[in-house]
Amino acid sequence: MAHPHLPTTESAVTALREIAREFNLEMAVTDDIGADQTSRRTSSGAFTVLDPDGSLPHEAFVELGGSPTVTVQLFPEDDAKIDVDGVEFEDIPRDSVPAFVRAVHGGLAFVKGRFFPPGWWLVVPLPGDETYKELVLRGTLTPWMSRQVR
Repeated sequence: MAHPHLPTTESAVTALREIAREFNLEMAVTDDIGADQTSRRTSSGAFTVLDPDGSLPHEAFVELGGSPTVTVQLFPEDDAKIDVDGVEFEDIPRDSVPAFVRAVHGGLAFVKGRFFPPGWWLVVPLPGDETYKELVLRGTLTPWMSRQVR
């Protein structure tokens, strides 16, 4: 199943606003606009705002209230980093971000434990056989993660 195309950072933020409304979550957004403000533009010259092609890069950091704590950092390069209760998911395609957040708050995400090698994994399945899995690096699970163990 293909996710709706989100051509800009602002379109992804708008989609996240709708999800926040749907799940009754508080939401805070911090926007960084310009090559001199975005986190991945370290190669930009001093006081350079535009990219070489004349575009204005836009990065956003979104904090969603509720349990679990979720933050989303949307990058101009069409990807995102999502943090769910301290577990970081890197390089999530921008088009998959709304489905990812909906899966976490909709109860589809779960924690899977293994005896060998020992560890806990946070698994977020999305529609269309797309699944993201990250190791829980901290030795303990948060209360939300403990409720999601399968």
